[in-house]
Amino acid sequence: MYELNFNSPPHKGRSRDGVSCLFLLLLFLITFATPARSQNDSLFVEKVLNEAPADADVLYFARQFLGLQYVAHTLEVNDKEQLVVNTRQLDCTTLVENAAALALCHKNQADNYASFCHYLCQLRYRQGKLDGYTSRLHYFSDWIADNVQMGYVEEKQTDDAPYTAVQTLKLDYMSKHPQQYKALKANPELVKTIARQEKNLTGRKYRYIPKQQIGNTATLRKAVADGDIIAITCSKPGLDIAHLGFAVWHKDGLHLLNASQLHKKVVEEPMTLEQYLSRHPSFTGIRVVQLL
Repeated sequence: MYELNFNSPPHKGRSRDGVSCLFLLLLFLITFATPARSQNDSLFVEKVLNEAPADADVLYFARQFLGLQYVAHTLEVNDKEQLVVNTRQLDCTTLVENAAALALCHKNQADNYASFCHYLCQLRYRQGKLDGYTSRLHYFSDWIADNVQMGYVEEKQTDDAPYTAVQTLKLDYMSKHPQQYKALKANPELVKTIARQEKNLTGRKYRYIPKQQIGNTATLRKAVADGDIIAITCSKPGLDIAHLGFAVWHKDGLHLLNASQLHKKVVEEPMTLEQYLSRHPSFTGIRVVQLL
């Protein structure tokens, strides 16, 4: 796992001996202190990008993660907020972010690890600027709105069927349950900032497809395309989105490519999305987001 801090300024005014000592220390840490598998992130990213066909889309890149381990809270590993890159263990959000960052690299012919880290930071943090824990886009509604503004995604919003339902945001889960978040538990002063962000999002309205309209229909096939980001809406108090993945159409209907807590790995869900949603009473439908 690489942990990159884009806010650390370069050191200035070091003596030649100081630079030599620092170099030797870094060489020692890289050689002896870093787990061997931590090199796999950059190797994986550049291999995937260099081997991708010219017409590769975000679904192609999402499929490169199939079979990899599901692990929750993969970003909550540091005391200080840093850009965490982990392509070996994924949750539903980091799968979406990693695949999207790879697709953006490919689109912009930037097939290297540094560019991947750049786009990952752009997607994950408000206006692409890493400035502490509260700059991370924790609520996916915030993630969508910010990345729409940045020009990376577009949410499908229309009054036409099957977008027949409206989600009115009422967010306060994080500020009401700070003990569930490592950073908020350790830094209670951050809760006020999170609460302000929740208040700013509360009241916003978005069209979505209710789960009763999810079926193998021509209308749904027209409304949702392969590779669209599926954000599952929910009725759980204080939250907006319960789970994420990518749309994949099969003959029997719409399926979800996701980092699955149930399967403990990244899978193309065997059951249809219609079946999947019906098994979760708190899931109310889907919002649909297209990577531009």
